Amino acid sequence: MDSVQAVVANADNAKFFSAAIAIAAAAFGPGLGIGYLVSKGLESIGRNPEAHSKIQTSMILGIAFTEAIAIYALVVALMILFK
Repeated sequence: MDSVQAVVANADNAKFFSAAIAIAAAAFGPGLGIGYLVSKGLESIGRNPEAHSKIQTSMILGIAFTEAIAIYALVVALMILFK
């Protein structure tokens, strides 16, 4: 009976570790992407201030799409935890 409990405990620990790795890896990519996107957006606004509204709109859309990747990873991590 003790071996069964040990296997169940290891499976639970593996689920927690897998969910943590999934969300950590998925947060790293969008974090870099958003940083790069904002950096280049502000650089282009500095070069061409008249195009501020078009650049800002495109930048915000890009940030939203990039952040969606992290939200998908959160959903996957929650599915790992609660399945």
